[in-house]
Amino acid sequence: MKAKAINWKYLKFLFWLGPVLVIMGATAGLVSGSWSALPIGLLIAGIGVIVLWLLLDSSPKGGFFGRRSTQVGTNAVIATLSAIAILGLINVLAVRYPVRLDLTENQIFTLAPQSVETVQALAQPVKVWIFAETPNPQDQQLLQNYRQQGSQFSYEYVNPQAQPGLAQRFNVQTLGEVYLEIGDTRQFVQTLTPEERLSERRLTNALAQVSSDRTAKVYFLQGHGERPLEGGQRGLTQAVAQLEEEGFTAEPLNLAASPQIPADADVVVVAGPQRELLEPEVNALGEYLERKSGLMLLIDPQTDPGLDSILEPWGIQFGDRLIVDPAGQAAGLGVGVTIINQYGQHPITEDFGNGISLYPVARPIGIEPKSSVSADSLLITSDRTQAQRIAEDGQLQFDPSVDPEGSFTLAAAFTRNVDEPEAASSPSPSPSLSPNATASPSPNAAASPSPSPTATASPSPSPTATASPSPSPDTTADADALDEEPANDSEASQPEARLVAIGNSAFITDGLFDQQLNGDVFLNAISWLSQQDDQLLSIRPAEMTSRRIVMSGQQRTLVTLGSLAILPLLALVVAIAVWWKRR
Repeated sequence: MKAKAINWKYLKFLFWLGPVLVIMGATAGLVSGSWSALPIGLLIAGIGVIVLWLLLDSSPKGGFFGRRSTQVGTNAVIATLSAIAILGLINVLAVRYPVRLDLTENQIFTLAPQSVETVQALAQPVKVWIFAETPNPQDQQLLQNYRQQGSQFSYEYVNPQAQPGLAQRFNVQTLGEVYLEIGDTRQFVQTLTPEERLSERRLTNALAQVSSDRTAKVYFLQGHGERPLEGGQRGLTQAVAQLEEEGFTAEPLNLAASPQIPADADVVVVAGPQRELLEPEVNALGEYLERKSGLMLLIDPQTDPGLDSILEPWGIQFGDRLIVDPAGQAAGLGVGVTIINQYGQHPITEDFGNGISLYPVARPIGIEPKSSVSADSLLITSDRTQAQRIAEDGQLQFDPSVDPEGSFTLAAAFTRNVDEPEAASSPSPSPSLSPNATASPSPNAAASPSPSPTATASPSPSPTATASPSPSPDTTADADALDEEPANDSEASQPEARLVAIGNSAFITDGLFDQQLNGDVFLNAISWLSQQDDQLLSIRPAEMTSRRIVMSGQQRTLVTLGSLAILPLLALVVAIAVWWKRR
C-alpha cells in the first residue's frame, strides 16, 4: 500500500505533461501552417498522456471527478489553457498579419504612395536581382515591403561566386549591382555599397520605366534668360536629373533658330524668361497649344515674356505684384518666401495633404473663366498673405485700400479640348473657376531683366497657415446632352491641350528642388502635362535625412555645464529641500 501511494504521488504529475504536449502540437501546426507528423504526433501524445492519467486515478473516495481537489485543479487548468490559447492566438495573428508603426519624420521605413501605386500597377511579373555575397537586413526589409504590395513583384539575392553563370547573364562587373528583369528586358538600378544602401527612389523609378513602353520628351526653352539646364546658382541640374530618373528625356529648345516646336515634344517648359520672346516664337507656342500638348509657364515677378496673345484665350493673368507671406518670415526665410500648405483638388496635388512647398519671390495668378477652358487652382496661399506692388526703385508698396489681401492662387492647371490637327471650335462644356484672388488684370510689369531671386534652403520650416480644402469648381452640364455617360466617354477620348502656370521659377533650381514638396510639384505637373496614361502622380519616396546637430563652442559649453553641473545641483537642491521639510 505504501509503495502504491508513493508511486501515485509521483505519477499524478504525469497529468501536466499531457496539456504541455497538446499546446506544443497546436502551436507548431498553427504557426507553421503545416500539420505535418511532428505537430500531429505531439497532439496524439498529449491526449494519450491525459487519458492514461485518468485511467490510473482509480481512488474509491467519491471518484476522480467528485473530489474537491479535482474541481479546483480543473478550474486552474481551464484558466491556464485559456490564457495560453489567447496568447497563442495573439502570436499567430502577429505572425500572419504583422503591423509596423513608422514614427520617423519622413516615413523612411514606409513605402511612399508612388512606390505602392507603381507595384500595384504592374501588369506582368518583375523580379529584382541583387548580386551580393550577404543580404543586408535593411535592404531586405525594403524589398519585403515592396513584395507585400503586389504579387507581381519578387526579388532574389545571388552570390556571383556561387552562381557565375547568372552573373554573366546580367554582365555583373562588381559586387552589389542591382538589376530589374521584366520579360526579356533587364535594367540596371544601382550598385550597393556599405555607404549607399538600396534606394527606394531609384527602385521605384526603375520599376516605372521598365513597365512603360514609351519615353516622354521634355523641352526647356532657352535664349531669353531662362533657367539653364546646367549647374549653377540658377541651374536646373537636380530637376533634369530627376526627370531622367523617372523616364523622361530633357533637352534644350531654341526657337530663334527654328521657330517650330518639335513633333516629338510631349512637354515644353518656359522656366523664368527674363526677356520678351520674339513674335515667331510666341506663334510657335500658340500653334503648339492647338494640338495635343503640354506647356508649363514659370514666370517670375517683374518680368514680361510677351505671352499675352497665348495667355488671354486661356484666361490666365500673371499679376504685377509680389506675394508677401508672414509665414516665411516666421520660419526665418524672409517675407519674400511664400510657404504653401493648401492645394487644390487636382491629380497633380491630390496626394499632398497639408505638406509644404516653398516659393521664393512669387507673383499671384488671376484666372478669368472661359467657356472652352477648364481651370483648377493648384497652389493657394494662406489668408495672411498680401500682394504688394513693386516700385521703380525696387521697394515694396502696400495700400490696403487698393492692394488685395488674403488668399491668392500661385499656380493653376488648365485644359482645353482640341482636334487633330486643328483646334476644336466648340469643345464640351467645362467648369468655371472663381479665383481665390484676382491680381491686376493686365500684367504690364517692366520688361527689364532683374537679378534672379535666390533663397537659402532651410530644412523643414513649419508653416503657420492652416490647410483647408480648396473649393471645387462648379460644373454646369449641357442641357442639350442626350446621354451623360456617352458624353463623358467622348470627352475622355478627345485629345487635350494642357497648360500649367506658376508665378515662380526659383522653386525648381538646385538647392530648392529637393526641399519639402517642391520637386513633387514640378514632377507631378510634368507627368500630368505629358498625358501618359500609365504615369503615376504621387509623392516621391523620402530619402534619409541627416539629423546631426552642429553646435558652436558656446552651445557645447552650455550643454556640458547644464548636464554635468546645473541639473545635478538642481536635483541636490530639491532633495535637500524635501529633507529639510520632513526633518
